[in-house]
Amino acid sequence: MDTCELVSIITPCFNSELFIAQTIESVINQTYSNWEMIIIDDCSTDHSADIILSYVERDSRIQYLKMPFPSGSASLPRNRGIELAKGRYIAFLDSDDIWYPRKLEMQIPLFQDMYVAIVYSWYEKMSEQGEKSNRIVKSALYHTYKTLLYGNEIGCLTCVVDTWKVGKCFFKRVGHEDYELWLSILKRGFIAKNCNEVLASYRVRQTSLSSNKLKAIRWVWNIYQSQGINVFSSIYYLLFDIIKSFVKFVK
Repeated sequence: MDTCELVSIITPCFNSELFIAQTIESVINQTYSNWEMIIIDDCSTDHSADIILSYVERDSRIQYLKMPFPSGSASLPRNRGIELAKGRYIAFLDSDDIWYPRKLEMQIPLFQDMYVAIVYSWYEKMSEQGEKSNRIVKSALYHTYKTLLYGNEIGCLTCVVDTWKVGKCFFKRVGHEDYELWLSILKRGFIAKNCNEVLASYRVRQTSLSSNKLKAIRWVWNIYQSQGINVFSSIYYLLFDIIKSFVKFVK
């Protein structure tokens, strides 16, 4: 397998003038150089566009596109980026998060296994100001559809998807849209594999959608129902997910 295939990095952006430069720099600093970065601006009202365009002028691998109207979610900008992607591999990086330099270099070779459609990694959390909290979010060595039903352990900022195996897959406009997408891929018999290394940093912001715990529980329940899982099994899986989320929160 050619381990130098193009990686398309999809970055939705909205009012990220304080963080987007650091995000872009973390991609430029990748030791794996065959990538394109598609930044989809969801009609930012700050100086995000100016910062992004300054990088577009300097590096032809970086592309900028502005949505025709504000979508109010990451799903539509991500899907637009996926439509434009030219790479075999599609990776996701939000406009306030950071990759570590060897992320892609360490992940791409794991796709040599014909059943691996998703590769992910551990990540650590940082404050809104960029201070590391020493809170590392770890996850299992691999996941199947059944094991992932116990809770989403695949951080979107760490995920890479092999489109040669699964085609281009798009996000639904639902809560925890990334979890829904991973399940839909693994349900087809593929597995997700972990690098077991900390390869990214997630910025915890006061405006983070994932910070509303009660809303998140409802989102997970809705995903179980959309997967056709009966009520009793949904309750069983949801209890495990709540426990794991609590443990992750207190660490």
